[in-house]
Amino acid sequence: MPASSHITRTGTYFETTYWPLTEGPTKAFKPGCEKKRQSCLIVILNMGGAVSAGEDNDELIDNLKEAQYIRTDLVEQAFRAIDRADYYLEEFKENAYKDLAWKHGNIHLSAPCIYSEVMEALDLQPGLSFLNLGSGTGYLSSMVGLILGPFGVNHGVELHSDVTEYAKQKLDVFIRTSDSFDKFDFCEPSFVTGNCLEIAPDCCQYDRVYCGAGVQKEHEEYMKNLLKVGGILVMPLEEKLTKITRTGPSAWETKKILAVSFAPLVQPCRSESGQPRLVQLRSAPVHSTTGRAQPAGSGPACYPWQHQEGYAPGSHQRRWTEEHTYV
Repeated sequence: MPASSHITRTGTYFETTYWPLTEGPTKAFKPGCEKKRQSCLIVILNMGGAVSAGEDNDELIDNLKEAQYIRTDLVEQAFRAIDRADYYLEEFKENAYKDLAWKHGNIHLSAPCIYSEVMEALDLQPGLSFLNLGSGTGYLSSMVGLILGPFGVNHGVELHSDVTEYAKQKLDVFIRTSDSFDKFDFCEPSFVTGNCLEIAPDCCQYDRVYCGAGVQKEHEEYMKNLLKVGGILVMPLEEKLTKITRTGPSAWETKKILAVSFAPLVQPCRSESGQPRLVQLRSAPVHSTTGRAQPAGSGPACYPWQHQEGYAPGSHQRRWTEEHTYV
């Protein structure tokens, strides 16, 4: 069933009721919950509050598993490996383990239950290419990178330059300090600033695409054309989190996952010349496990330094800016 149309505003929060489209109302929440509807909080039109808050990241993930938002081992491992609180500003970290979206200025994180549904719907596998439209803090892109591994592709497009810089800072801290970095073959995200509706027409297509803003019907075809055949697109389309699989050059399968309410995509602004400000997603050289270049089109290597002299596969060598320069 779709979300209730009853929405009330309290400060910076909105209140609504909802449950997944594919389940009855009592199945959307923890086992044993007999409520037919559960009130949840959303911040700036993004939903949450479907599971109980945790005392720490692991307890939050336990709650998401119990409520069946996290259903696969790969997704669980990625969520446990990256502490959600690390992507909050220090003064707001006390709210990091609540199932609520968070927004401060241009910085925004969706609710954990939403990210869980997105990660599960994307059906991620090692070696795939991923495009995150509205990549924000980089939290989702970093979790995805843990699954894609060293031969995946991990690109993000973010509208606001200050958020792009924030994401790069958080990524740098993760690589330098997180124990999880040493336990995974990580596909490092690459973030660029621009409007995701202005991606250069010669851009390669991707195996997996996620859009973190509400997509209007008029932009549906544009989004679908970013996919390779066999690829999966997950996006909020007309107030429903939607999974679209490209089954052929002109064939698609569509599944509605969850009733949601996202802020809409920002329409592009023309430059003074009247031309669009095209977003360029530059690919890096591709390497095989032997260090020889792979054919063009296979996707970029994730570590620019990975095939330099002295790198040992499996050693998870950390990136140090005094030793390596990366773009």
